Amino acid sequence: MKICITSVSDSLEAAVDPHFGRCRKFMIVDPDSMEFEFLENKSLSASGGAGVQAAQQMIDKGVAALITGSVGPNAFSILSAEGIEVLSIRGGSVADAVSAYREGSLEKIEAPNSPGKRGA
Repeated sequence: MKICITSVSDSLEAAVDPHFGRCRKFMIVDPDSMEFEFLENKSLSASGGAGVQAAQQMIDKGVAALITGSVGPNAFSILSAEGIEVLSIRGGSVADAVSAYREGSLEKIEAPNSPGKRGA
């Protein structure tokens, strides 16, 4: 199983990026083996539809869960339709987010918690 954490850089000590569609990096990790990779967010500079494009990246990577601060309505709809669980974290490092996931202490995001944006 793979999960994704939004990140400000490609380090386990990096802060969790509070935004999904316009985060700088995605950390894709297997929380059991702790094998991981960092990916560039291809939609970071998109003129529109960043959340939708980021959601497609998650689908393409086969993630089961996403850990972030906020997610807009279009991205949330796509992630939910694909069965990707969306979990909330406020602050902390990428490593902290993985630990919280493994402990089951993250709150599930049941609905979009960002209005979404148009443009960069």
